[in-house]
Amino acid sequence: MVRKDLRNIAIIAHVDHGKTTLVDEMLKQSGTFRENQEVAERVMDSGDLERERGITILSKNTAIHYKGVKINVVDTPGHADFGGEVERVLKMVNGVVLLVDAAEGSMPQTRFVLQKALELGHRVIVVINKIDRPDARLGEIEDEVLELLLDLDANEEQLESPMIYCSGREGVASRDPNVKGTDLTPLFDTILDYIPAPEGDETGPLQLLVSSIDYNDYVGRIAIGRVERGTIRQNQEIIVTDYHQSRPAYKGKVVSMYQIEGLQRTPAETAQVGDIVCVSGIADITIGDTVCDPDHPEPLPFVRISEPTVEMTFRVNDSPFAGQDGKFVTSRQIKDRLERELLKDVSLRVKAEDGSDAYHVSGRGEMHLSILIETMRREGYEFSVSTPRVLYKKIDGVKCEPVERLVIDVPEECVGSVMEKMGGRKAELVQMDPQGSRMRMEFLIPSRGLFGYRSEFLTDTRGEGILNAVFEKYEPYKGDIPTRANGSLVAFETGTAVPYGLFNAQERGTLFIGPSTPVYEGMVVGSSPKSEDINVNVCKKKHLTNTRASGSDDALRLIPYRQMSLEECIEFLAEDEILEVTPKNYRIRKQILDNVQRAKQRAAKK
Repeated sequence: MVRKDLRNIAIIAHVDHGKTTLVDEMLKQSGTFRENQEVAERVMDSGDLERERGITILSKNTAIHYKGVKINVVDTPGHADFGGEVERVLKMVNGVVLLVDAAEGSMPQTRFVLQKALELGHRVIVVINKIDRPDARLGEIEDEVLELLLDLDANEEQLESPMIYCSGREGVASRDPNVKGTDLTPLFDTILDYIPAPEGDETGPLQLLVSSIDYNDYVGRIAIGRVERGTIRQNQEIIVTDYHQSRPAYKGKVVSMYQIEGLQRTPAETAQVGDIVCVSGIADITIGDTVCDPDHPEPLPFVRISEPTVEMTFRVNDSPFAGQDGKFVTSRQIKDRLERELLKDVSLRVKAEDGSDAYHVSGRGEMHLSILIETMRREGYEFSVSTPRVLYKKIDGVKCEPVERLVIDVPEECVGSVMEKMGGRKAELVQMDPQGSRMRMEFLIPSRGLFGYRSEFLTDTRGEGILNAVFEKYEPYKGDIPTRANGSLVAFETGTAVPYGLFNAQERGTLFIGPSTPVYEGMVVGSSPKSEDINVNVCKKKHLTNTRASGSDDALRLIPYRQMSLEECIEFLAEDEILEVTPKNYRIRKQILDNVQRAKQRAAKK
């Protein structure tokens, strides 16, 4: 059976190349919204964090109708740390729309997601987006994409991929780079003509591969996947199997079933081959499982998700201010929340530490783990996290570490400072190309070489640099990489920070706190330009004397303190520091709070 009335596509691209904006226009022009309906910008980015950061974190499904054909569209994340989302949803579709920025061109994540699509044999429609940019370079971008396809061993059909020239913001597309389109009709027509319709045996026994999991407090887990064979019906008895046989098969029942129409899930009685459906009522179902007919339990192979490369330790917050802000503070509550996250995130690993209330949480990168930390914080969780560590592997008896492909785009005058920093971090220059007044450099760098570099990079390039990295491979250990060059300003006593104490402390470095901030002994209150830590007393008050001149306190001028974001806090952490995360605060602190004990430990190490 060939479903002529259906197409399943995924939109893939590097971060910030305009996937979600293009989906907005596709929804509008296909008549999904009423003419007078008010629609938010980037409507597919429904999460608060996605809207704030302007990135897609979770893949989303939508469906549009064009010329009597239903097109299921999956909007995928562009950031490398959420690559696990992209890898698994590609199993649900028959082709991909690859978006490439008309100025930036092919970037690390473009290569990563395209490679995954080519491995699955998907057809590719190349869309060169943002053609209205003044610095667009269409001819060069076409060559870059063709080179990339050749580089990734694309077959002949994939090398002949059609190219569409598009402006997602304006909602126009054209097959000719010299002609500006009037709407997205050329893109819709190319999808219908070029992307194959789903095929399968509609009369055979049921097979549905689960590619995504949603969770709802009322109905529990909702499995999202594509019907590969047969027909699925509401209230049907089924059996859940796993291709890797990591657990025994078990029986269940389809309690309710939905298909996606626009941005809504609509109840459905039946679904056929090629349909993407949401099924609830099956307990313990997870990503990679196959829903089968009870008489024919035949599991489907599932794409092997790339392993995590970075680890952090989550533990109960035991600081002097513990329990003041958080709603969920116990180790059991933290454990339950991390296990819930495992249901949705296939790239995450959680392992309990023996004999303690700590959990080793591994992910695809710092961004991946920081999004989890921020999500938990907003839900009312209070906990502490360690500095990130890379995960080493033994390959043929040799200690190996993860290496990333790093692409840096900077003004020409900043090249020297970037090259100097890259040299100290064991990076290897692979390619260097001028792009007008800017320079694009490509490096292979150990993952640990990137820890703490992003904020330095923004300073070195005066905020004009663009930095992107994606995991490349494991290579033999590269040797020691110098860690953070500056030390910490550490609070000497517990109390409340006052202007007089802060005025004296600001001469020793950059402060992270302002007046009236509660502090405790061992809490990090700033950064020192020297390599060693310095104890400062930010609670120190000016002693009153008979000869004090009136108005002398008014002369204290405090330099504005640096407000640290979550990512900046994680980057700043030294080996002997941990980050205290609460719903209202981030606090960096020493693992040993007592100043005397810390000094003794330092002396013992020397």
